[in-house]
Amino acid sequence: MNSTGHGIETFVLAGGEGKRLFPLTRRRAKPAMPFAGEYRLIDFVLTNLVHSNLLRIHVLTQYESYSLIRHLSRGWTFSSHLGQYCEVIPAMYGEGRGWYQGSADALFQNLERIQRDQPKMVAVFGADHIYRMDVQQMVDEHLAAGAEISVSVVPHPIEEASQLGCLEVDERMRVTRFLEKPPAPPPFPQDPAKSLVSMGNYLFNFEVLQEVLRVDHGDPTSQHDIGRNIFPRWYEKLHIHAYNFQNNAVPGTTEAERGYWRDVGTILSYWKASMDLVSVTPVFNLYNYEWPILTARTDYPPAKFVFADQETNRMGIATDSLVSNGCIISGGHIDRCVLAPRVRINSYSTVNESVLFEGVEVGRRCRIRRTIVDKRVTIPSDTTIGFDDEEDRARGITVTEEGIRAVSSEVRFER
Repeated sequence: MNSTGHGIETFVLAGGEGKRLFPLTRRRAKPAMPFAGEYRLIDFVLTNLVHSNLLRIHVLTQYESYSLIRHLSRGWTFSSHLGQYCEVIPAMYGEGRGWYQGSADALFQNLERIQRDQPKMVAVFGADHIYRMDVQQMVDEHLAAGAEISVSVVPHPIEEASQLGCLEVDERMRVTRFLEKPPAPPPFPQDPAKSLVSMGNYLFNFEVLQEVLRVDHGDPTSQHDIGRNIFPRWYEKLHIHAYNFQNNAVPGTTEAERGYWRDVGTILSYWKASMDLVSVTPVFNLYNYEWPILTARTDYPPAKFVFADQETNRMGIATDSLVSNGCIISGGHIDRCVLAPRVRINSYSTVNESVLFEGVEVGRRCRIRRTIVDKRVTIPSDTTIGFDDEEDRARGITVTEEGIRAVSSEVRFER
């Protein structure tokens, strides 16, 4: 099958609201969340599709889609002369249609678009996970297994799998049961300490996709979700294959990185995945030049570190950190931080284990730790964040149970 021609159409579901990331998703869709300084979450799935030579991509958007659409229009343009495209399709209210009611409904509302190209296979991928994947390997296994639907799965510690969609499989990886957030996740026969969880990435034979979407659309009791409704209804009737992501081999990755997949759907998981990046030997290595992460680029100047006055401790220093273009570390010290472009850290300030989005400015003599700061927030001089829960909450800063802070643009600091 030629994946660059009419064989495979790809749909990226990018309408997620990201409620558990609030307030960071108050004005942006979850797939538009910045990550690793230079990127957005959606860049990771699009990178995988492009490197896998799947270049006919439809991105379905809905919630707070402006920043996402702007990012895609500036960074994800393909050659139409070669039949390649990354097409953004916002949810459209009209002609008897409403907003997307779920992932299955989003596909059903675009079924006419899919039918025009008559693909042999349709790939449906989520837009908000961190991983590297050669999708063509999943396609090859789907065909070899004679499957009608394939689901990419990853072995996950069984004690943590109850918050995810889990699958039971037989010895040939054929799915025998779907369970949405089960209290007792089923063990993976090859590794009973783990359970297979869905990554939210699917392959459908086109004829099968049409049938399951039409049946689901006609069911008034359905939530119109692929994982909750489509698969539990059809796994006994159709050949649904589980593709073990642990077996996916991506050029330039180490054995330790194989199978790395993170759902960054909460403030804590987002913060943890960000801290993964600043390890001396990170599990997820951004510096893989054989499979580079692609994104929209902006022409900012290089990062700058100024002042070296040891006597007064006015030194621009970054340790174990990612620092993007346009940043100025002006006499402050950051440690285990991820800085997006155009962040400024002023003199005598210390920032530890934190993620600062684009355009953040930290005044003098600030102390900040374990904090995520939204775009263009200015933190006044002499501000302390991350040391006193009650004081931070009184300012309007979100504090998680684990002590991670999220500072949105709505926070008002006393000056």
